Amino acid sequence: MTADAPGAPALDLDKLFTARLHAARVRPYLATALFALHPVVSRQVPTMAVDRHWRCYVSPAFVARTPVEDLAGVWVHEVSHLLRDHHGRSDRVARERGLTGAGERLRMNIAADCEINDDAFGDGLARPEGAVVPETLGLPAGKLMEDYLRRFRLGQHTQDLAWLDCGSGADGLEREWDLGPDGAHGLSAQERDAVRFRVAQGITARPGNTPRGWRRWAEEAFHPPQPWRELLGAAVRSAASSGGAGEDYTYGRPSRRSAGVPGTVLPSLRRKPPRVSVVIDTSGSVSDAELGSALLEVAAISRAVGGRRDLVTVLPCDAAVRVAHPLCRAEGITLMGGGGTNLRAGFTRALRARPRPDVLVVLTDGQTPWPTTRPPCRTVVGLFPRQRAARSWDENEADYVPDAPPAWARVVNIG
Repeated sequence: MTADAPGAPALDLDKLFTARLHAARVRPYLATALFALHPVVSRQVPTMAVDRHWRCYVSPAFVARTPVEDLAGVWVHEVSHLLRDHHGRSDRVARERGLTGAGERLRMNIAADCEINDDAFGDGLARPEGAVVPETLGLPAGKLMEDYLRRFRLGQHTQDLAWLDCGSGADGLEREWDLGPDGAHGLSAQERDAVRFRVAQGITARPGNTPRGWRRWAEEAFHPPQPWRELLGAAVRSAASSGGAGEDYTYGRPSRRSAGVPGTVLPSLRRKPPRVSVVIDTSGSVSDAELGSALLEVAAISRAVGGRRDLVTVLPCDAAVRVAHPLCRAEGITLMGGGGTNLRAGFTRALRARPRPDVLVVLTDGQTPWPTTRPPCRTVVGLFPRQRAARSWDENEADYVPDAPPAWARVVNIG
């Protein structure tokens, strides 16, 4: 604990730590993270705030006026920002969408709060006064920060939230009170990863009545980022940002060339969010573990296109296409199949959709015939690894070796 200024009212440590203990008792799966936070006295924060190095800045006046039960909820809220990497995600969103300035970072803080607070409280944990929940902004529950960012703007309905400041650990923007990477009591990158891993391990081992948002987070955190996931995301982003993908003409913003043609309004070319169809190979040659990995890739693909899960469709396919699933939550998709393999049916079904996808992603072990003609959209193939033996032309034989994916597909080896 950092020393307080001379003559200033002291922070009530007993009350603060009692609240943390209460939080650990009602949310035992977060105990490791709660006790990893190091409190720092600060009179520059309105309530409590965190930095990316796992320091928790605490206002003595806020602790004095807040009941222990509410303080416990604030402990859980602040540590949730760090566990869910809201600072890193905010930095990525800011780069990808060109968001700058304190106003946009406030919007990220509000969106991150909505992600946390929609199912954080209850079951022994009180919701602190003033906590922002999706209903506050008329938004649906169960979304991610990136989703909420697209659904609201700062305005009259958010003017009462101008005081909100959960620190750089929530939105990535450093504050003047931050002690920085070289300050005392911060956790190293390895220590932060170890805390996240232990929390995720505890949730997945005994999910019990853990809220759905935490189970979703743990499933992704328990599978650390792999090189192929970065490659797959990069391939999808590259395909989605290529010329012609997600572009259309609009008169909403006239072309600058209109000035050269008096009396004529010309449309401008505007980029739209890309639509992605994901064909998942559910044939008998694909294992349950690979199907589970495929669902994780679907979540990664959603993030690669900016978190617009409403623009991602999943099509399970063996020798025929099953039900096409609009993406709400990856864990809610049923992958049915188990027969032979012919992903041509998946290509055909995906390309018949209206509007047609801008990017087609195929997750498969490669043991399939491929379309003879190039699809009219960018195609990315994620291949599950296989040990290849001598060539055979019968899929039912152990040494069967299929044709390689076509040259027009971008291929990423998964695993």
